[in-house]
Amino acid sequence: MSIRVVVADDQELVRSGFSMILEAQPDIEIVGEAGDGVEAVAAVQRHAPDVLLLDIRMPRMDGLEAARLVCGQSGCRVVMLTTFDLDEYVYEALYAGASGFLLKDVRRDDLVHAVRVVAAGDSLLAPSVTRRLVADVIRRRRAEAAEPAPSSARLDVLTAREGETLRLLARGLSNAEIATALFVSEHTVKTHVSNVLGKLGLRDRVQAVICAYESGLVTPGTP
Repeated sequence: MSIRVVVADDQELVRSGFSMILEAQPDIEIVGEAGDGVEAVAAVQRHAPDVLLLDIRMPRMDGLEAARLVCGQSGCRVVMLTTFDLDEYVYEALYAGASGFLLKDVRRDDLVHAVRVVAAGDSLLAPSVTRRLVADVIRRRRAEAAEPAPSSARLDVLTAREGETLRLLARGLSNAEIATALFVSEHTVKTHVSNVLGKLGLRDRVQAVICAYESGLVTPGTP
């Protein structure tokens, strides 16, 4: 079964270029394109894609609002497209439920890989760009508001091992790397990650990273 994708970008050359790259893959099908946020939401409702590539800055309805609607109304996985690797709007989109983001100058192979990863239910955390983004935005927001780190009481529902799994996940480690660090199997790590998401009411690993930073479990600059 092919991965169904909608590409939404107000720049026709970017939109058609991404579509051509993805359509050339035997396991990926472009089912729709959109030039703004309104069209993107409508395309998701009409075509029920597995993945939506969504530009963060578009006319009529921006990518942030479109991401909120799509993530709240469907099971479609959203990947944000941006020109800036430290765009605060990207953080807001991730918080709204997007599964990651790509820079528009992404390499062909990385674009294809990202679509496959997200369609499989994972998130774009490697090579830790999302983690760096989240850490940077939270650090700047706290500095601007002169606010202390929030309480970690929310994490009390986690076992010690689940908490350690969340900490390592927030550092950008893969399941295999977490398994090595904790001296357990990858299957056990997957169970821990699933428990963390379920207990904290999180959609995916990206939101787990955000939660880890917001709760103070991991702080910007932590190795």
